[in-house]
Order: sequence, then C-alpha cells, then structure tokens
Amino acid sequence: MEVVCGCMFSGKTEELIRRLKRAKIANQKVEIFKPATDTRYHETRIVSHDENYIPSTPVQHSEQILLLSEGIEVIGIDEAQFFDLELPRVCDTLAAKGMRVIIAGLDMDFTGKPFGPMSNLLAKAEYATKLHAICAVCGNLASYSFRKTNQTSQVLLGEKDVYEPRCRGCFVDGMRTASTA
Repeated sequence: MEVVCGCMFSGKTEELIRRLKRAKIANQKVEIFKPATDTRYHETRIVSHDENYIPSTPVQHSEQILLLSEGIEVIGIDEAQFFDLELPRVCDTLAAKGMRVIIAGLDMDFTGKPFGPMSNLLAKAEYATKLHAICAVCGNLASYSFRKTNQTSQVLLGEKDVYEPRCRGCFVDGMRTASTA
C-alpha cells in the first residue's frame, strides 16, 4: 500500500496519475477509483490541477472497489479523504491479495485535523509520500489547506477561489484572524 498525501495544490493527483501511467507502461492491469461525489473536473476522469487526466471509475462506497477489482494488479484511489471509514479495510484486503494499492488524498481538513480515513491509511501504508505546496502568503513550503470562506462544513469542494495552501505559521495566523472576525 502506498499513500500520497498533502495539502491542496501539492500535486497529489499528479503523482497518482504518474504512478498509474508507469504501471500501464509496464503492461500491468490498472483500475482507478474516485468518489462519485467529486465531479469538479469530470465525472469519469481523475484530473490534476495541471489538467493531466486518467480515466477512472466513480464509486459511491469503498466496498464497491472490492467488487470491481477482480483480476486487477494495480489499484489507484483518488480523493481518499472523501471515502467512508471502511476504505482502510478495503485497501488492506486488496493488498493482502497481492495488489499494489496507490491512494491519494488530503491528510488534513481545513481546520488542520486528520481528514476521513487518511490517518488510518497512512498508518497502514508501507510507503507514504507527503507532498508540499508553496504558501500563498509567504512562499515557504505549505502543508495546510486554508479555507478562505466562512463555510464550516468539513466537505466543501472548491479550487483556488475557496482554498489556498499555507505554511503552519500563515495557517495559524489565518485561523486566528478568522475566529475573531
């Protein structure tokens, strides 16, 4: 099991696509899944911010991945933070069958707390890659996704109009300012 994580705009999907395309070049049987709720760019593609894409299968629940992965050698899962909490068990089952499972997702939500099943996936992974963006405020390495709106629900699909990458200091400053506003 491999997990690629980081904040928004850190290149998680780009890295997932890169790894999956390499598996395809090696003539491995590859299947890619994403949550059906994520339709920001395309309903049946995983699309990076740089507009690279790869076909994917949208699923409502992680259990569906087990049903759709028969005969597959490499499984890709994007936006893992949006999946249900059964995803780590599903990934364990796939890996135990000898499949390479590559997962990408946000490790933290907009409040800086672990997001969905990601912390459990990171704990179970043999390989974990944490990517960084560039802080939109000061230019340092960013590992936080700062929400620029007053919306408080954990899940809010958006792009640069709603989120920006921030380093720890700028994230803390922004959260402090937002709480006093």
